[in-house]
Amino acid sequence: MRNKLSHFILTTLLLVVCGCQNNLSEPVDAALAYHFNAPAVIWEESFPLGNGRIGVMPDGGIDCENYVLNEISMWSGSPQNADNPAASASLPEIRQLLFAGQNDKAQELMYRTFTCGGLGSNGANSFDKPYGSYQLFGNLVVEFENADDSVSDYRRELCLDNAIATVDYKQGGVVFSREAFTSFADDVVVIRLKASKPQNFNVSYNRRSNALMQEPVCKAEDGVICIQGQLPDGTEAEGAPLRGMTYGGKVKVLLPQGGRISDGNGRLVVTDATEAVLLVAMKTNYWGDDVQKASEKLINQAEGKPYAKLKEAHLTAFRRLFRRVKVDLGHRPEREAMPMDERQLAFANDHNDPSLLSLYYQFGRYLLISSTRPGSLPPNLQGLWANTIKTPWNGDYHLNINLQMNLWPAEKGNLAELHEPLIEWTCQQVESGRHTAKVFYDARGWVTHILGNLWQFTSPGEGVSWGATNTAAAWLCAHLYQHYQYSLDKEYLQRVYPVMREAALFFVDMLVEDPRSHYLVTAPTTSPENSFLMTNGKKVSVCAGSTMDNQIVRELFTNVIDAADILHTDKAFADTLATCRSRLMPTSVSPDGRIMEWLEPFEEAEPTHRHVSHLYGLYPAHEISTTDTPQLAEAARHSLQVRGDESTGWSMGWKVNFWARLHDGDHAYKLLTDLLRPCNTNGFNYSNGGGTYSNLFCAHPPFQIDGNFGGAAGIAEMLLQSQCGYIEILPALPTAWNEGKVSGLCVEGDAEVDFDWKDGKWQHFRLRAKADYLHRVHTHGTAVTCKLNGKELPASESEILEIPMKVGEVLAVEAR
Repeated sequence: MRNKLSHFILTTLLLVVCGCQNNLSEPVDAALAYHFNAPAVIWEESFPLGNGRIGVMPDGGIDCENYVLNEISMWSGSPQNADNPAASASLPEIRQLLFAGQNDKAQELMYRTFTCGGLGSNGANSFDKPYGSYQLFGNLVVEFENADDSVSDYRRELCLDNAIATVDYKQGGVVFSREAFTSFADDVVVIRLKASKPQNFNVSYNRRSNALMQEPVCKAEDGVICIQGQLPDGTEAEGAPLRGMTYGGKVKVLLPQGGRISDGNGRLVVTDATEAVLLVAMKTNYWGDDVQKASEKLINQAEGKPYAKLKEAHLTAFRRLFRRVKVDLGHRPEREAMPMDERQLAFANDHNDPSLLSLYYQFGRYLLISSTRPGSLPPNLQGLWANTIKTPWNGDYHLNINLQMNLWPAEKGNLAELHEPLIEWTCQQVESGRHTAKVFYDARGWVTHILGNLWQFTSPGEGVSWGATNTAAAWLCAHLYQHYQYSLDKEYLQRVYPVMREAALFFVDMLVEDPRSHYLVTAPTTSPENSFLMTNGKKVSVCAGSTMDNQIVRELFTNVIDAADILHTDKAFADTLATCRSRLMPTSVSPDGRIMEWLEPFEEAEPTHRHVSHLYGLYPAHEISTTDTPQLAEAARHSLQVRGDESTGWSMGWKVNFWARLHDGDHAYKLLTDLLRPCNTNGFNYSNGGGTYSNLFCAHPPFQIDGNFGGAAGIAEMLLQSQCGYIEILPALPTAWNEGKVSGLCVEGDAEVDFDWKDGKWQHFRLRAKADYLHRVHTHGTAVTCKLNGKELPASESEILEIPMKVGEVLAVEAR
């Protein structure tokens, strides 16, 4: 991991020196920026900046600006023994009770014998417990001396096209201007402060704490603030020294146009300066760094460069990723000129603002670029941004959809390398997962459940109703295989195949025959976080098999079988998987016409539950499709209608993708408008469901970044699909997007595509092959003219064009 991080930084620097595919002279797209006319009042109004490892959120304050600092590996806690010695011994009785229809008694037994040992996630409050939590690095505070309260022309803006936040205003006859970015080239936070007349200000650092945490040591000397601290590992006795992760950093103030710096009471005092550049380096010892030496090295490398060079290098490195994709859904200039809080309210009343949706899509890509990178960690529940020590739900990796949803935009959004941290993190769970499989299930292979952190926690959670789901490893392996489907990299597939194989091996051992149906089932399990009513009126979650489990396990077995065939290996094991797969209950329709969530006709305790796990086979998998399984697709539609649109932010983001897969663009669009509804400072919008904060963060509530990624993936899904073995252009186009154009999206088979449309119908489609592959394009009856490398191809009467292509070739298709 550490070597990968160094390689990423070196590669980025080489790109900066040598240039890249994106021309810096290309003008910034004004539609890719949004602004406010006042400072942030709450954290969720601040702008998120990040380079995949470090983050900062400036609030744009006038007399005092606060910059919330983050570092992706800033975790308390430590590896722990979460074994439950009674687990595997109790498994036969748990299964016997389930097969006897006594789910309530099985659940009671599991609470005694089949939860993790220890505290687990401690009820999502583990900041000082072994499970740990993601925490803020601290706050950088800049306080200005200005007695004049009259402020005019205030504007703060985030431009997604350059990943820079700016603040501009006039006060007391002085023009103030600030810029901030997290450098993608130099790996430091860079802040420039400018004023039309000399100013005095102070720079300080603090970290909100409490009696259970020790304050970091902070010294200001020689124009530098030095930070050194340590987090709890969760095993310390009260009052004992902390033993957890070490963190540290440095803040350097440069005065390129003159002025003076002095040290005073832990802060830096700047006087008579018209310009200052602040450099902030942050490190933890998670990757083995000496935090002070590593921080000093970063500062030393950056401070020798003029601000213009720092900015230019940052833009080049960032745009190498961001500018790969362009989406134009139309424009309404008067809306684009509004501050985002006003624009969001206007959109709630009148949805005619197409560029807000293209901005939201690109904001999702921006957040992914900003919150992860090769050699780093995958984005957590809040990406890499947190403003507290007690981050909601520990800011961890929830594995029953949330972490996976974070990476949904990666492959199609032309950010495949940002999938790598999730892939590496998944591989790191295998050793612990093997131990958990043996201790809890007496099974081979590896398993993990709902909870994930930096310390390879793979045991069931402390609560059976939500923590017993055991298909998380299988779901993670779907991402491992999807990365191959988009890249066709056999060397990569060879590397991850053992991880996929062992995840499948676990289910070969764990699946058990239900004597009532004779199907193989996962027992015990749940349908994530949902519950049903027994005939005795009791509300229960534990069951023998669930529809989502079957869909995920079926997908895992299929992917491993296909991977073994591609790699010409492991035929006997593939045959075993095929046999097991044939004994799984197929996705079934209940008498009321909906997809069954459980393998038995249980009555739902909450019909509008936020999780829609039994439709996993519709999205992100593709077991259910309008073309190949129309009856299941119709049952999925009915399931969604009963579930309802109203839900948490991330759930509505998921539902956008469901409706896109059902080729219902208008319903998908309706979910997007729901998702973008404004939330007030209490975290709720006017309908008491999820929505979006004014800085465009998704509200569960509170803030959870998975809704941003789910919504962004949904927009791409409405425009382009390739999961069924052929490419579909505009499969779920809403009437609101009557014309537009897209470039740079990716499809399975390692290719990029561009296309445009008018009057709701696509006009031109262009595919650039990056590997040898047989591409298939579904025209849905549209008459077309095709050219391969400029040479016209013979006309085809088939609705599905089959074009064998070599790497570097270009296919151009024009509707006639």
